Amino acid sequence: MKKITKILKKKCKSFNPKLKEECGVFGISDNQDASTLSTLGLHALQHRGQEGCGVVSFDGKKYHSEKRFGLVGDNFNKEEVLKSLPGNFAIAHNRYSTTGGTTLRNIQPFYADTNTGGIGVAHNGNLTNAITLRKKLVEDGAIFYTTSDTETIVQLIARSKRGKVIDKIIDALFQIQGGYALVMLAKDLLIGVRDPFGIRPLVIGKLKDSYVFASETCALDIIGAKYVRDVENGEIVYVENKKLISLKPFPLKKIRPCVFEYIYFSRPDSILNGKCAYEYRKNFGRELAKENDIDADLVVPVPDSGNAAAIGYSQFKKINFDLGLIRNHYVGRTFIEPAQKIRSLGVRLKLNANKSTIKNKRIILVDDSLVRGTTSHKIVKMLYDFGAKEVHVRIASPEIKFPDFYGVDTPTKKELLAANKTNEEICKYIDAKSLKFLSIDGLYRAMGYEKRNSTYPQLAYHYFTGDYPVKLIDDRGDSKVTQLYLVSKKANNEVWKK
Repeated sequence: MKKITKILKKKCKSFNPKLKEECGVFGISDNQDASTLSTLGLHALQHRGQEGCGVVSFDGKKYHSEKRFGLVGDNFNKEEVLKSLPGNFAIAHNRYSTTGGTTLRNIQPFYADTNTGGIGVAHNGNLTNAITLRKKLVEDGAIFYTTSDTETIVQLIARSKRGKVIDKIIDALFQIQGGYALVMLAKDLLIGVRDPFGIRPLVIGKLKDSYVFASETCALDIIGAKYVRDVENGEIVYVENKKLISLKPFPLKKIRPCVFEYIYFSRPDSILNGKCAYEYRKNFGRELAKENDIDADLVVPVPDSGNAAAIGYSQFKKINFDLGLIRNHYVGRTFIEPAQKIRSLGVRLKLNANKSTIKNKRIILVDDSLVRGTTSHKIVKMLYDFGAKEVHVRIASPEIKFPDFYGVDTPTKKELLAANKTNEEICKYIDAKSLKFLSIDGLYRAMGYEKRNSTYPQLAYHYFTGDYPVKLIDDRGDSKVTQLYLVSKKANNEVWKK
């Protein structure tokens, strides 16, 4: 039975209908419950990564570290684990790997000793020049322990000739490129960094005298912290003697946050630019409805990603909204990784049709995005198999035609359906009666912009246009090789047991 279960889990991993965000980061200063609050923050950020989790704390003299495979609730739910992480300062990390293998050594936060003392680093994002930097560092004698691009940042900090730790960090940051948000711990110094374009998110909160840095505001809510502001693009913030200090060492850039934080990645209750992600998603649905005139009996979301957009669509068109698909929430995102095998099994494990609701109905099926199309095909077929009269697919984002290199695990261009087929061909492929995507202009209107600024775009929307904010230094070609694979395959395939 155990063998069968293992095989089933392995097969479930092949089901991946969505783009996958890389990581969630969290940090807190000057709090006697720092480690406990950090794990609670990770609970709120669990949707950003389910492969592994870790915490690094500092007790005034020593650093302490715990790393585990799997979910936060399965690993940091016992008193003895939290007691092993003493101190009033802590940083924490949820991992979903886009670079490097799934090994214990790649789980963050990373910790290293330097000539100015120890430093812990938690990173959300990807560096576009990590391979180039790593090769140079190896040639200069550096020894790498992991296959993660985050270790490149640690190496650069450690090798800096500057005296102060903040100056070492600045020295390292001027050498890296990409989309990133960093939370670091240098003894009793809590540090947050956001890349010059602000592609990856990072917010500041306050809990009494404690400052909190986190990927999303939902992590502040769970511990009762008050949202202060976002870390600005290209800004370094650090807490010293209970005061928040800001530095802006980079040349000024216009902010371009990742559009998929609004479309899918962020938890619906997280605040983005003054508004809940949920409200943006309803607006996407409304704009999608404005651009379409199909008559139907029912608006059905693909749960849970399409729920908000479907509600917005339904409200604008005054067409009934109902749950024509039921999601099994016990098939977790832990199982979901990119591959092409047994997708039909994955769909049936996760979703099932609500027969009495959809029978003989003309359905508008709403989802937030379409990546490979295989899952959409299975869902459409399922609805027809259970009695739907018509299925019209509506996608609350533009066509995804280009991969991401800033911390999102996208398929290669050859696997992106919209990069290789016309909308008519996609419609035929998924067997829908009709198919429409939200326009780029509609996306911008939904987010409150009068229009897209073609000279200085307000968003990182390269998924749709190929307009990459940060130059791709490392040569990856169309195959999107696993970054930093210099460690042996044996290391990448090791299994940690405890």
